[in-house]
Amino acid sequence: MAKPAAPDTRALAARALAEIALRGASSREVLSRLTPQLLDARDRALLNALVQAGARSWLRYDVALDHMLDKPLRRKEPAVHALLVVGLVQLDVLELPAYAAVAATVQAARALGKPRMAGLVNAVLRRWQREGDALRTKLDADDASRWAQPAWLIDAVRRDWPQEAERVLATANREAPLTLRVNRRRGTRDAYLERLRAADLAAHAHPELADAVVLAESTDVTRLPGFADGDFAVQDGAAQLTADLLDLADGQRVLDACAAPGGKTCHALERHDVDMLAVELEAARVPRIRENLQRLGLDAHVVQADAASPDAWWDGAPFDRILIDAPCSASGVLRRRPDVRLHRRATDIGALNTIQRQLLDALWPLLAPGGRLLYVTCSLLRAENEDIVAPFLDRHADAEVLPITLPMGQTAGPGWQILPGDADLDGLYYAALGKRRV
Repeated sequence: MAKPAAPDTRALAARALAEIALRGASSREVLSRLTPQLLDARDRALLNALVQAGARSWLRYDVALDHMLDKPLRRKEPAVHALLVVGLVQLDVLELPAYAAVAATVQAARALGKPRMAGLVNAVLRRWQREGDALRTKLDADDASRWAQPAWLIDAVRRDWPQEAERVLATANREAPLTLRVNRRRGTRDAYLERLRAADLAAHAHPELADAVVLAESTDVTRLPGFADGDFAVQDGAAQLTADLLDLADGQRVLDACAAPGGKTCHALERHDVDMLAVELEAARVPRIRENLQRLGLDAHVVQADAASPDAWWDGAPFDRILIDAPCSASGVLRRRPDVRLHRRATDIGALNTIQRQLLDALWPLLAPGGRLLYVTCSLLRAENEDIVAPFLDRHADAEVLPITLPMGQTAGPGWQILPGDADLDGLYYAALGKRRV
């Protein structure tokens, strides 16, 4: 009996992009569901590259299609519209061989069950090849299509970081490096680098981060040496700084208040023998924390609850360390989570500010005198960072700023801001607060 044909990778990418860009789905959720349909590692890598680059560039090529189509397709034929974006991404971003990219994308129209659209797909991609320079000039004349980011976010970056804005906007449109965190309980970073070299995988130690390994190329991490054994986890370098800034020691009682997917929880446990409570609001994300703990050989008490309502889960014993990785705009991680630019709205910031304030105020009483609370966001917007922490300090006389100095980034009010691209890291904000002893 013949094996069923493998799905067409570009058609699968088009379906994924249509879900993400036109229906508001999460790229992580969509890719985790669709990637297993492809058995070949090369096909899976291509799918990921097409979807990530397509989401990252959607706000540019979506406009380009309006210039090239007499009638828009995004409502009547969303998958074909997304396939055209996939085609433009191959030609203009990934720079795949033009003949092969056009031919494969035309074939993908047939794989989508849209054979009558194959001629249109061919015509649009050929036109881009002929008129690309003129079309790029038109797209670059408008900020949103130039930077492939929403106008409100571009304005906010320019307002908050006028000297850095152009660099920050450009960084968001580049692929993030694949960064691993070596599990200290399973081996040393140097030893793991040797294992990668033995497997002919180019990688280097990040010079400013104790546990970080940066790979030269993205790859299927499940095929890397030691994945199943928990020898490493995937985590951006900026997030790896959390374990340092918490100033952990064995025996401490630690709360990770917004724990999913568990990267910071696990890193803390890899570093020290602490009594860890990981709280997560979204029930659907709790299993991911437990999966990561199990794979890495770690143990924590995981609770599904609202961290801002501690009466429902707190046992009354104070914590020596509290980590609040607060819900935020994710404006600092657009290169790694490109779908955020498609889903986030300016009107979301006020609601997020309310949550950020509630978390700080609700969890501060749980911190022991002499303890440390670390407030973290993956945002570069001042409204979510120093504009939240500074008023908190005004409200709480027993709170003091604990100084942060890192080899990358800069002071930002009572905290420290890493902007996207600093030391090739994501954009994160950190503020360390100490509770004065009475």
